[in-house]
Amino acid sequence: MKKVTTFFREVKEEMQKTDWPSGKELRKDSATIFGVLIFFSAFFYLSDWILTTLL
Repeated sequence: MKKVTTFFREVKEEMQKTDWPSGKELRKDSATIFGVLIFFSAFFYLSDWILTTLL
């Protein structure tokens, strides 16, 4: 039981050391990810459509 207690105490200590992003940073990063996702989705869709049409 002592090992389990020690484990959770150390997890709590490490979580407090973590540098969490602010809300503004999180929104900016999320918008970037969604933008890249939309771009590549459109790119691969158009590439597939063009190659299918040519073949």
